[in-house]
Amino acid sequence: MFSFLYPTTYTHKIKEPNARIDDDYINAKTDYSAILYQASVFNQQSRVFAPRYRQANIKMFFSADKEKAAAAFNLAYDDLKIAFEYYLKTWNNGRPIIIAAHSQGSLLAERLLKDYFEGKPLQNKLVVAYIIGWPVPKDYFTSLKICTDSLQTGCICSWRTLRKGFVPFYLKNDNGNSYVTNPLTWTTGNDFVSRKLNKGSVLTKFNKIYKQTADAQISNGLLYTRKPKFPGSFFYFSRNYHVADINLYYLNIRENVAQRIAMFLKR
Repeated sequence: MFSFLYPTTYTHKIKEPNARIDDDYINAKTDYSAILYQASVFNQQSRVFAPRYRQANIKMFFSADKEKAAAAFNLAYDDLKIAFEYYLKTWNNGRPIIIAAHSQGSLLAERLLKDYFEGKPLQNKLVVAYIIGWPVPKDYFTSLKICTDSLQTGCICSWRTLRKGFVPFYLKNDNGNSYVTNPLTWTTGNDFVSRKLNKGSVLTKFNKIYKQTADAQISNGLLYTRKPKFPGSFFYFSRNYHVADINLYYLNIRENVAQRIAMFLKR
């Protein structure tokens, strides 16, 4: 019922533009980071499929060799297409589908949604797509729309999380041309939403739920929060919460998955 496209874990010194599918180190790193901390948010309500793929090295995002970078991302996408087609043929059996992804996985998920869902029969099977940690340009899709409430189905949710007031250098020219969802209300307005609505975050030890950690407010195509509050946060100086896009709003996402599935099945 659910496909999760994990983010970049091939971050060490580059040997090849793409990770090997049988690289034990990268696969273990993926399993004990992205799969544990991110994909797990969806496993209460869905059967999770997270295919291995020959992900592009993180340096491909910043490479001056655009042709080489494009080839690396195309190879990664080709692997996911093959995996998704195998899933449809072998495991789906006509069930509803949720697509979720983070970072590089979201870049590739956009292409997957474009090729297999938008304007195609499979769009009727889409419960929701969580395209997190990567921009969803407002002109990229036509029939697929951003979700505007917590119960809408067949739509997209997306956000990129930063500390209030911070704009990384690579987002200076973003110009607010991306869809953004507030994961505390599942709306797209610019209202500030208190952390009192944050039902729980999961941090690095993955052994406890921390409630009311982060607030949320949409501004200029990004999601902002004041410095999260949790034990030891006094020593937490990061202003870019990319790696915590999912973990900061963990229980809110888990609840929302259940809400949208219930609404999809009801309809």
